[in-house]
Amino acid sequence: MINIQEAAKDTFWIGGSDRRLSRFENLFPLPQGVSYNSYVVKDEKAVVFDTADVSVAGQYLENLETALAGASPSYLVILHMEPDHCALLQTFVSRYPDVVLVGSAQTFRFIGQFFPELGGQKKQIVKDGDTLVTGAHTFRFMTAPMVHWPEVLFAYDEYTKALFSADAFGTFGAPDGSIFADDYDFETKFLDEARRYYANIVGKYGTNVQAALRKAGSLDIQEILPLHGPVWRKDLSYILDKYQKWSADEPETDDVLVVYGSLYGHTASAAQEFAAKLQAKTGRGVSLYDASETDVSYLISEVWRCSRVVLFCPTYNMGIYPPVNDFIEDMTALCVSNRTFALAENGTWAPAAAKLMRAKLESLKNCNILDDTLTIRSALHACDEAALDAFVDAVANA
Repeated sequence: MINIQEAAKDTFWIGGSDRRLSRFENLFPLPQGVSYNSYVVKDEKAVVFDTADVSVAGQYLENLETALAGASPSYLVILHMEPDHCALLQTFVSRYPDVVLVGSAQTFRFIGQFFPELGGQKKQIVKDGDTLVTGAHTFRFMTAPMVHWPEVLFAYDEYTKALFSADAFGTFGAPDGSIFADDYDFETKFLDEARRYYANIVGKYGTNVQAALRKAGSLDIQEILPLHGPVWRKDLSYILDKYQKWSADEPETDDVLVVYGSLYGHTASAAQEFAAKLQAKTGRGVSLYDASETDVSYLISEVWRCSRVVLFCPTYNMGIYPPVNDFIEDMTALCVSNRTFALAENGTWAPAAAKLMRAKLESLKNCNILDDTLTIRSALHACDEAALDAFVDAVANA
């Protein structure tokens, strides 16, 4: 079934959504699916921006053929060479052999690795500030290296003032019908998934995102057309502000994230008691997660949202309980910074988790690890009430 929507003047969305894929990059759960966006601009010379993932090949190719209405595209602009956007590159060229491939120099190195058979295809290498004129539309290119691959380009249409933003401003979650963000309650439907997408996919490269935002900030942008998720045509300041905060490692809220690991429920019970006391004392939002039951991508997303992170962890084989350790390793890999951490440990004979967690967390940039720790011996009892209250106070006042 054909599904084409007009995204801007002469500009048509021809993508597709996958609601059956269980994990993005075989890592991140997709309970609400994911969309793969591609766009056709119909002008004197038709231009297509990116292809799509092989999972939506049938839908994409049907949309593409219908949108072109018998015409052959002059250009295929490749903003991002990741396989969820370039998987159909060879198929596209076989259908339209005269098309000129447009991309950065690094793009064509990657094409040679994924599709060596396309080595002889006509190409146009573009760099920062270069333009492509197709008639009424002039597309100005901006390099956006490491947002989140090194070859990434943005393209700005000077005619419609639309920014084709590659993976930037994308989100997990498939649109229900309309492709436009303003047709949804974005905070309810997409915000958590947009944050989870940013934090886990792009989050490590905040400095590069900041550089791209500065470049884009000089433009009169009226629409943002990403490669995943909805198109922005209204209230662009909303998503730009989120990206400014996320890329600057600035907490989105002053809420507290509590993550615990628990073998038999004793550490879980202590974490729940702590969360209740903290919320009662501060009135701030407190979110509680079991590291064993929560995919780490959701925990990472919450780190980007919250200003403070509290870890409750049992000592396990004289080390850190593995699910909590995995969470810390992910935070390290994604270069979490500008957060305050508080540590609580449990151990029946030799509690050591707090010391070990502190040693790992100290590698994080500009993070404060509270000196006050809570040590539980097997289970929380009435005699621990004063220590628990002191720990609550330390976190509340951090």
